[in-house]
Amino acid sequence: MARTDETGQPAQDASPFGTTPPIPPSPDGAARPSARMPRWLPRAMVFALALVGVFQLGSWAFHQLTGLLINILIAFFLALAIEPAVSWMAARGMRRGLATGLVFLAVIVVSAGFVTLMGSMLANQIIKIVEDFPAYLDSVIHWINTHFHTELRRVDVQEGLLRSDWLRNYVQNSATGVLDVSAQVLGGLFQLLTITLFSFYFAADGPRLRRALCSVLPPARQAEVLRAWEIAVNKTGGYLYSRGLMALISGIAHYILLEFLNVPYAPVLAVWVGLVSQFIPSIGTYLAGALPMLIAFTVDPWYALWVLAFVVVYQQFENYVLQPKLTAKTVDIHPAVAFGSVIAGTALLGAVGALIAIPAVATLQAFLGAYVKRYDVTDDPRVHGHRGAGPGGGLVTRARALWARRPESPVSVDAGGAGEGSS
Repeated sequence: MARTDETGQPAQDASPFGTTPPIPPSPDGAARPSARMPRWLPRAMVFALALVGVFQLGSWAFHQLTGLLINILIAFFLALAIEPAVSWMAARGMRRGLATGLVFLAVIVVSAGFVTLMGSMLANQIIKIVEDFPAYLDSVIHWINTHFHTELRRVDVQEGLLRSDWLRNYVQNSATGVLDVSAQVLGGLFQLLTITLFSFYFAADGPRLRRALCSVLPPARQAEVLRAWEIAVNKTGGYLYSRGLMALISGIAHYILLEFLNVPYAPVLAVWVGLVSQFIPSIGTYLAGALPMLIAFTVDPWYALWVLAFVVVYQQFENYVLQPKLTAKTVDIHPAVAFGSVIAGTALLGAVGALIAIPAVATLQAFLGAYVKRYDVTDDPRVHGHRGAGPGGGLVTRARALWARRPESPVSVDAGGAGEGSS
């Protein structure tokens, strides 16, 4: 006999899985109570909203701290660059803090001396250009009057220039932009101080920083981190070493040219060309050559053309002869990869990315090289760039085969037949 409930209706059997089966619709068409909201849905909604909020907060913080992160990245690579010198002095009994301070003091003294010499040279040349400007203007006016049969005068040109709207607008914009320039200068000094302090701490506390980083990693990961750190130090130091050597060679070559042309301030200009051409990738040589061209133009306009021609020729010599030999053992990166890394670094981080792109890619390439399995290459002519012949052979081979199988000409057959008949 079937079980019934209090209303006399047959009782529903419980599900074997402990859940109640769906309630069938009532015969009279009355609506059943709606199902309750799952318990996990409110918590899932709160969790999703929390994730969105954390993402928005992290994105805002990242954009606000981008400048600081870039400064820390520059300081880290600078600390890697001076790490060999600091470690060399520390291995001989000197404290790392003192060794780092001596290295930074040497860099600051050299940089300050170079900036002072360049500033005095530029000031003297600007004064000379301003003093000689009337003579240059007279020569240009004389050339125009001679070739175009005009009657220009220097007084008219000067009055027209002073009364021009362009000069008035330029002076007004320059006056209003003084505060912006001052703010940029102060910001640049603060950024330089930040980079110097971080790089000093990274170099002076290098062992402590490595221990703190390795203390949160298992032993296998610790070995990989220390190996990557060592590779980064070697590659960054090797990159700066090779760039410094090429800067020395470039400076000597340009000094010989400038001294031969009797261009003033030849030693300072040579140092300028050497440093700027090597530590500003791709276009550094042409930017560095602009200043010697300007100074040479004040001596003789033809000297500027000689300097431009020498800069272009030396750039080709450096790219195809000097740089591959010097960077083969220090950086060991293909020129195309180096050029692409510079472009990518510039697109991501601007001038900073262009400077650190090559040592960063060289470090990554050397680190990943240990995890790439390599095999012996087969002795195939195509490996060396020799194209193999196809199924029918090369064009010359097929032409020779057709020439060897050619039929005899009718003239030779008739001549042979006539000869046989006459005999």
